[in-house]
Amino acid sequence: MNSIGKLERVALREVWKHEAYDFTQWLQDNIDVLNEALNITLVNVDREQAAGSFSIDLVAEDEGGAKVIIENQLEKSNHDHLGKLITYLTALNARVAIWIVAEPRPEHVAAISWLNDSSSATFYLVKVEAVRIGISPPAPLLTVIVGPSDEKSEVAATNKEFAERYDVRQRWWEKVVEHPEGKLHAHITPGMYSWIGTSSGVRGLNLNYAVTQDECAAELYIDRGKNADEENKAIFDQLLAHKTDIEQSFGGPLSWERLDAKRACRIRVTLPGGYRSPEEEWEGIQTAMIQAMNRLERALRPHLKSLRIGS
Repeated sequence: MNSIGKLERVALREVWKHEAYDFTQWLQDNIDVLNEALNITLVNVDREQAAGSFSIDLVAEDEGGAKVIIENQLEKSNHDHLGKLITYLTALNARVAIWIVAEPRPEHVAAISWLNDSSSATFYLVKVEAVRIGISPPAPLLTVIVGPSDEKSEVAATNKEFAERYDVRQRWWEKVVEHPEGKLHAHITPGMYSWIGTSSGVRGLNLNYAVTQDECAAELYIDRGKNADEENKAIFDQLLAHKTDIEQSFGGPLSWERLDAKRACRIRVTLPGGYRSPEEEWEGIQTAMIQAMNRLERALRPHLKSLRIGS
């Protein structure tokens, strides 16, 4: 019967005395070991690329040419290296972050799992060990502690979709507030949500722009705050009594939405075209929306001044 050797663990510092000079250099020269452990393909591995005033251990590329950062730590994981990992990822606009540690702490395992679920990037937490059998040379043992599961990949894809939606909407609002005809909202800081607004001059009555993927709107939104349901409806009814004059001044029909099941009310005009429209069409869509807002504000102005409401 053949003898069977016993696998022994070797102290990492006996194999790689210095993290940067020894382990990082070895990993750069033997990136196939990491590729095999993670079942990915990394190429063009460079050492110590700058990210601001910091220096990244390794930067590589995946098969699609996207940047991948690798942070090495031959000790227990700590908050400092986790912070560096996230900083480097954002500084280089990388797609994948790999954190190799000697001993992953439970709180950092949880943190990397959360990042995989909550961001569009992919994170790996990898445990590094050195092993040997008998008097054989030590060999690396890389174990993936956290990586993107199929379920997490689906979650990340959903989160990426939301992130992209926010980015597109922010670009939409940036163009709106910069529009030469959009003086009413020129002081607004562009956001990433589905609406922006400014006061009409009456507390709780805002002139809002709203946008969806396929439509946009200009509206007067009536909401005087908590416990103001009856007051909101009373304001709406006062304006509704002047519907004919307001619509004539506006130059067309408006949507009068009392929203009896909700606290607020609104008067709006909805137009075709939204933030998912081709960007070359945005200028025309936004011009129409802004012109509608300007007409709506002018049509409402005299009636807002004569409202019978509290302070």
